[in-house]
Amino acid sequence: MNSWLKQSGAVGLDSLELADFPDTGRGVKTLRPFKEGEKILTIPAGILWTVKHAYADPLLGPALRSAQPPLSVEDTLATYILFVKSRESGYDGQRSHVAALPTSYSSSILFAEDDLEACVGTSLYTITKQLEQSIEDDHRALVVRLFVQHPDLFPLDKFTVEDYKWALCTVWSRAMDFVLADGNSIRLLAPFADMLNHTSEVKQCHVYDPSSGNLSVLAGKDYEAGDQVFINYGPVPNSRLLRLYGFVIPGNPNDSYDLVLSTHPQAPFFEQKQKLWVSAGLDSTATIPLTLTDPLPKKVLRYLRIQRLDASGLAVIARQQTDATDGKISDSNEVEILRFLVESFSYLLDSFGTPLEKLEQQLAEGVYSPGGNAWAAAHVSLGEQRVLRLARKRAEELLSAVESGSGNVRNRCANCGKGSAQLSLCGRCKAVAYCGRACQVAHYKQHKARCQATASKSG
Repeated sequence: MNSWLKQSGAVGLDSLELADFPDTGRGVKTLRPFKEGEKILTIPAGILWTVKHAYADPLLGPALRSAQPPLSVEDTLATYILFVKSRESGYDGQRSHVAALPTSYSSSILFAEDDLEACVGTSLYTITKQLEQSIEDDHRALVVRLFVQHPDLFPLDKFTVEDYKWALCTVWSRAMDFVLADGNSIRLLAPFADMLNHTSEVKQCHVYDPSSGNLSVLAGKDYEAGDQVFINYGPVPNSRLLRLYGFVIPGNPNDSYDLVLSTHPQAPFFEQKQKLWVSAGLDSTATIPLTLTDPLPKKVLRYLRIQRLDASGLAVIARQQTDATDGKISDSNEVEILRFLVESFSYLLDSFGTPLEKLEQQLAEGVYSPGGNAWAAAHVSLGEQRVLRLARKRAEELLSAVESGSGNVRNRCANCGKGSAQLSLCGRCKAVAYCGRACQVAHYKQHKARCQATASKSG
């Protein structure tokens, strides 16, 4: 591959070489020192894998243009890679790059079910299951829309669903994305540069030049001869690292949990609430990342304050000159959303296949083979459970503060919110009260997880 790269105008290859490293496997080694910010490598525009180049190919381009609707960026690049891989002549340079790619990947979509079971309850588990089905569907669509229309270009024995998965994993794990000055974006694969491994210990150092179309890599720190050269993918949680790149970082400080909040359009006062969500920079369906440093973002509270507004609350906000949802609207509204969050986080934590403490013990005892698929999946579960524990604790603290500050919260029904002197405490947890049996039964599904958690603590 190096001779093709040099002939194509790649710069910097004389100071680098591919090597195997004990911690990361295949990577790039320096042959001389580099100072931080120094240009290490430049891959010219003409040999980058891009959608533009796929459409410009004299054989592949016309076939791609015939597909309706047009292929996605991912499918275009995956098809481009498989097309070159399948050719026996005419693409020697690009085929040398394909030959240097891994023959297999460790993305979660390739896990055996037993390995994936280690992260039951995580967002990764859910997304992986969804991806497995969508990949099957997408491949069938590609066969109909493109492959069978051009059998001379796409022999089906070389464009199987397993080939397609391999090509997708190649794109996910090795492509680079850049946002251009005009707001558009470009996704590309750069030969040799795609062999660089990730670490958060270097500055982000891969650069795309829109004027030349070249891809350059700068030194993200000082390097001595023999060091491995790294790039930085950015602050990526383990769930995304394993899904796209096939590895995890134990104790990843960027671990997160994507909390999805949604409201049905038929819900009461939906149109008024939608306007409030938009003014708050949200929407009726919002995905908000919970992180180790900010486990309960203000956006979550703002969304729920709006969602739980009744007619009187909407009338109050309508009279305000500023956005009242940035802070507590009322004690009853705040208590309602915080109770909902505590119970929801408890429910989510209960849905994990292995609880946090047991998972930590299993990892410490070597139950999962270090570096294996199940081990990696377990670390994803560990990170997401830690985030959700912190989120629940924060919600409990805020709830306690509101309850102690208002003085009369336990004089309100946990289901309907009405105040009464005749309320009855939950017989198990003693933490909430109801105005009657009907409200207690109606609220049980929502309250169950918190009730069990509170009762076990007090017991």
